[in-house]
Amino acid sequence: MMSDDSSELTTPETRVKPNILICGTPATGKSTLSQVLQDHLGSEEFAYLNVGQIAAQHSCFDEWDPEYECHVLNEDLLIDEMEPMMHPGGNIVDYHGCEFFPERWFDLVVVLRCNTDVLFDRLHTRGYSQKKLSSNLDCEIFQTILEEAQSSYRNEIVLQLCSNSVDDVDRNVETISSFVQNWFTFKSSPSN
Repeated sequence: MMSDDSSELTTPETRVKPNILICGTPATGKSTLSQVLQDHLGSEEFAYLNVGQIAAQHSCFDEWDPEYECHVLNEDLLIDEMEPMMHPGGNIVDYHGCEFFPERWFDLVVVLRCNTDVLFDRLHTRGYSQKKLSSNLDCEIFQTILEEAQSSYRNEIVLQLCSNSVDDVDRNVETISSFVQNWFTFKSSPSN
């Protein structure tokens, strides 16, 4: 649990490295992109934070949802656990949702999008129930995660990227890497 000292809170001004959120409907390729991006940027420089794993390790769940066959996340507990990890920056955060994270945590919010036929195949391969599969397809069709990102973060830090193929992963790594390089250039300029 964090102390009440606001100096412990991470802000874009206090970070030495950018924090990046990779979000999107389940099976859009968040984990793959996050891990490839970490390898590209350097694992000694950037940490890969899988929110589901952090939640499981720190018991940040309230209950089990039998209808959707998943745990219900206790967002407040998770935020308390993650705050110290986020302060110095240099994190690639992987989670399907985005609206509950503090806006001050991120310098870039990447929303991965996927064609529904590709997404259907990926979800089906994972063995999702028909209800869970349909719900996730609806989420992608109606751009739920994109709209959450656009309403939760400044538009200039929200980036929508296509994630249908390995070629898309390579392009996305280059796009995000370019952002990171520009971030460091900006932070090192004399006026900052």
